[in-house]
Amino acid sequence: MKTILLAVGGNSLIRAGEKGTIAEQRANAQRTAAQIVGLIRAGYRIVLTHGNGPQVGAALLRSERGASQVPGLPLDVCDASTQGEIGYLLQQALQTELQSADLHVPVATVLTQCLVLPNDPAMQHPSKPIGPFYSHADAEERKRLFGWEIVEDAARGYRRVVPSPDPVGIIELEVIRDLVGHGVLVIACGGGGIPVVWRDGQLQGVEAVIDKDRASALLASCLGVDLFVISTDTEYVYLDYKKPAQRPLRQVGAAELQQYASSGHFPPGNMGPKVESVLRFLRSGGKEAIITSCENLCQAVIGSVGTHMFPDHDCGEIERRAGLELPVGGR
Repeated sequence: MKTILLAVGGNSLIRAGEKGTIAEQRANAQRTAAQIVGLIRAGYRIVLTHGNGPQVGAALLRSERGASQVPGLPLDVCDASTQGEIGYLLQQALQTELQSADLHVPVATVLTQCLVLPNDPAMQHPSKPIGPFYSHADAEERKRLFGWEIVEDAARGYRRVVPSPDPVGIIELEVIRDLVGHGVLVIACGGGGIPVVWRDGQLQGVEAVIDKDRASALLASCLGVDLFVISTDTEYVYLDYKKPAQRPLRQVGAAELQQYASSGHFPPGNMGPKVESVLRFLRSGGKEAIITSCENLCQAVIGSVGTHMFPDHDCGEIERRAGLELPVGGR
């Protein structure tokens, strides 16, 4: 049985224009679960990772506003709480869809810590915006009180920024591997994992954010999965995105993909980290990766849509699989 590591983006739970209510997130999780169950029906084993940007921002805001009543929570604890929150919503949606499809696959969320290095250069250069927007006066007050790094967003105000170091290890890797080996659909590395470091023989959380696609690529490589899939809000990776010359990439080798990345086709705040993560996976021995929209996951895996990326330029596997039938949806 082939294994897919599927990294679902924030739009899989909170879509553009939504407030992020639990009702909205449940409905979106159900749509995502239907696609995942379609892959399971086709014979694939799934490892699931997810983002948590909006949720961790909301958790930080709740913590800050409730600090006069209860102790506030540091960022690593907010990461942990949102892993549980999102894992619960995804587990429930998947269990409902699996039961409807008469499939008996256990589902479990693993609270995941990802190891980072204290001397990672990113730790000295905070760059990842988190939490709400503030006025200049409020931002300066928080900078004074908490020692935050603050950046200005000219259109919307000021935000806190934290480091975004590279993940170098996954603390719960053996647990995840064992569960996958026993046929469990594992939800892991939520939000990129909780960033931790070893200090004086102790694991300690740090005020940082790990890119979820980088953490997903690391987990995919460590598990040796057959296919690494990233779902996002576009059907393809595009060259000249949102320009008159925009065109989709359908099948591309790693060397060619790197050339496009070096030419500036994939912005750092958008497709850049996803492409970079795919390249890491392919260079560490991965055989194939796909980037596509959540609605097209099943069709992308059979090769009819999505951007398919390989360690070389051999696209014969996609052509072979394009003729296979794959049931869509979980019902």
